[in-house]
Amino acid sequence: MALAPGETSETFIREVDENLRRDQAEAVFKRYGKWFAAAAILLLIAVGAYLFWKNQQAERAAEGSEQFAAILTDVGTGKTGTDIDQRLDALAKDSTGSLSGAARLTSAAVALQKSDRAAAIAQYRQVMDDGDVPQAVRDTATIRLTQLEFDSLQPQQVIDRLQPLAVKDSAWYGSAGELTALAMIKANRRREAGVLLASIAAAKDVPAPIRGRAEQLASTLSIPAAPAAVPPAPAAR
Repeated sequence: MALAPGETSETFIREVDENLRRDQAEAVFKRYGKWFAAAAILLLIAVGAYLFWKNQQAERAAEGSEQFAAILTDVGTGKTGTDIDQRLDALAKDSTGSLSGAARLTSAAVALQKSDRAAAIAQYRQVMDDGDVPQAVRDTATIRLTQLEFDSLQPQQVIDRLQPLAVKDSAWYGSAGELTALAMIKANRRREAGVLLASIAAAKDVPAPIRGRAEQLASTLSIPAAPAAVPPAPAAR
């Protein structure tokens, strides 16, 4: 085949190669074009479904928050009847995460207001052991459960349960530390309790009422101070 004027063999080969690739692409599209189109449509449907699901989740969360706020308002005005229990139970079942946990914690608090200690303990225990709620909610349930069960638990049980929370970098250091110190006193570990209470009283991040109680309780413990240093005897002249 003769080359066109000004056309080199390299240019000719490249054009032939491009034509061949175009013919191959057209053949592939004719054969698989419908599948490509179907895959693209399915991808669009999947993306749309995901965005719709996210939007629904956000709307449900907003709706649940409004319901919870309304319940808290009613509880604040002294309403603790069956209607409140049913609304809290429904919210806990229809929600997830923090909102579900908060609804269950509120159910326990309402049970205590009605002097139903057993129901409150059972609710706090379920939240404490529920790995599907955030750790902060579980920690709250742990503190409240331990307060209610303190008199029926062995001191070491209290200490072991609260050990992860009775540390300085914990948001619950004051409450968990105070309960731990009381358990130590109950176990006749007064020196350890005094050291812990003194630390709580000096912790600026701990709420003032807890710091005040810790300071007062520490002062009631007779913890010997370190012996004073004896000054050296004057040198004989």
